[in-house]
Amino acid sequence: MLPCAAGARRRGAMVALRAGKRSLLLPLCRAFASRSCQLAPERGAERRDAAPSRVSRFCPPRKSCHDWIGPPDKYSNLRPVHFYIPEDESPLEQKLRKLRQETQEWNQQFWASQNLSFSKEKEEFIHSRLKMKGLALRTESGQKTTLNAEEMADFYKEFLSKNFQKHMYYNRDWYKRNFAITFCMGKVALEKIWNKLKRKQKKMSN
Repeated sequence: MLPCAAGARRRGAMVALRAGKRSLLLPLCRAFASRSCQLAPERGAERRDAAPSRVSRFCPPRKSCHDWIGPPDKYSNLRPVHFYIPEDESPLEQKLRKLRQETQEWNQQFWASQNLSFSKEKEEFIHSRLKMKGLALRTESGQKTTLNAEEMADFYKEFLSKNFQKHMYYNRDWYKRNFAITFCMGKVALEKIWNKLKRKQKKMSN
């Protein structure tokens, strides 16, 4: 796991999604990172075999006062974040944390479901093509029979075309959520500056 002193921020890797003559930027992997991160060993007790729609539940040290980034989820390939809750958390900070938690859960559910559908349809496509060719699923030596790159390209093109609209709606909602989170982060930053100035003023008056 990765303890992050500065808090975790989300970065999305974007790849071009082509459907016919149109293209759409599709974030295929969402990871959480920050500037001050240190590696920490994974512990056996933190492994889980949960439902694909839930973010993995790992437990950072009780005395930790930072956000923690866990190992990639086996369904979505996303790194879950355990958000630190300070004792003096303001209502605005609580709102920001809940927005981030809700977005993480939403993101987890989408990619877990999408990746499972991709794997299932890929296997079905391979089996179908091998059956058309009159080939077995395994060779005489026991190895799995595979298709060449050109044959698999047909599946990738079909899958992307079929899911084009779903990815388009996902991207739209993703940017809406990120805008709301960024706006709330700005309000939290202004609140902290204002509170700091008030404390400074009070100290000077005393």
